[in-house]
Amino acid sequence: MKFIFATIHVRDLEKSVRFYETVIGLKLARRFPAGPGMEIAFLADGPAELELICNQKEELSECGSYPSLGFETDDLDQAMENMKSQGVAIVSGPVQPNPKTRFFFIQDPDGVQLEIIEQK
Repeated sequence: MKFIFATIHVRDLEKSVRFYETVIGLKLARRFPAGPGMEIAFLADGPAELELICNQKEELSECGSYPSLGFETDDLDQAMENMKSQGVAIVSGPVQPNPKTRFFFIQDPDGVQLEIIEQK
């Protein structure tokens, strides 16, 4: 087996697609209606995709701190500056659990925890 996608239910598909494109750097792979009041978008930067589902009839509850999604960066300091310049709050970190790994957390528009990680 291989991992191919993760799904997140979102309140505002346009806002979430824009966030994952501009803040995280994913590319929109496809977007389509999926029934009355429902639309789906897939974003990716490699073989695995992120599926965003927006159902206008669904009431979403607040996310806790888990699950979280991880996104790798080559330069954590630059990633933090990019987040701050786009008005994205750093929820926690940076943390360095060992000499080769550093990370921090942000949240997407619906409160999903995203870990931005640098591994040397």
